[in-house]
Amino acid sequence: MPTRSEFWRGILLALVAALLAMPGCYRKSGQKLIVVIVPSRENPFFRVEADAAAARARQLGYAVRVEAHDDDSYKQDNLIDMALASNAAAIVLDNAGADSSVAAVRRAERAGIPCFLIDREIHVTGIAQAQIIADNDQGARLLAGEFAKEMRGAGPYAELLGTESDTNAQVRTHGFHAVLDQFPKLRLAASASANWSQSEAYQKTETILEAHPEIQGILAGNDTMALGAAAAVKNAGIRNLHIVGFDGIPDALASIRSGGMQATVLQPAAEIARMAVDEVDRFLKTGSTGRPERQVVPCELVTRANASEFEGFEHKQPLP
Repeated sequence: MPTRSEFWRGILLALVAALLAMPGCYRKSGQKLIVVIVPSRENPFFRVEADAAAARARQLGYAVRVEAHDDDSYKQDNLIDMALASNAAAIVLDNAGADSSVAAVRRAERAGIPCFLIDREIHVTGIAQAQIIADNDQGARLLAGEFAKEMRGAGPYAELLGTESDTNAQVRTHGFHAVLDQFPKLRLAASASANWSQSEAYQKTETILEAHPEIQGILAGNDTMALGAAAAVKNAGIRNLHIVGFDGIPDALASIRSGGMQATVLQPAAEIARMAVDEVDRFLKTGSTGRPERQVVPCELVTRANASEFEGFEHKQPLP
């Protein structure tokens, strides 16, 4: 009986064979193919990432196929195999895990198909042509400073963490505490993983509020969890509780403008995706990106004072 991985690989490779039998179905004659693989097309952050990469690739004259691995390393393996079978010119990948993605990236590299990683890095260098990531540590420290300001440097708070195996979750919480632990009057009363999920964050926040009604603030590792926390706080009839998140998703910006959340840190998802495609283009034309493999892009703090300046995971361009 085939394993789960073998089952999906067989299905996807059969689909590739069908696609290759109809060459006009996803690329024009002579166009090189860039495959963009992201964790999800439903999450607004990853959707912007995929759309920005695809738009820039088409602008540069490439055919594009966008896929989602749903944070499933088995599915990611199969999508990489599908890209190899399609003779893709390059892969732009927001990967399914720093460790679990290494073998797939190495397999593409050995097949002569360059991988350009965005948003999430892997723990090995020399097999991807680029690893372009937001500065999660810098962003976490920015956010923690604003949170401490909102809390006036004192009081009990709770922290909602992302998936604990995710490198970004680890980097963010480390950055938070590098700042917050310097305030002796700030006290971490409760901490729980909500796995980046809004519904799970809502439930975890309800539990935390019941056990710790003295909580004065909630620090969330991403905006989706912050929005879940804000909904639970509102449902409990609690006011003046300080809630911050991370990513800069549109719903979080709206919540900040209305007073539900106080701050977030915006990751430049669209900029990073376009950078990756520009480097794909440069590499395919010259054999080099002209840049170091690991590239870190700074995040920006968003508060009610400047929330109107951001849209689509970008700082709006100033009017001429």
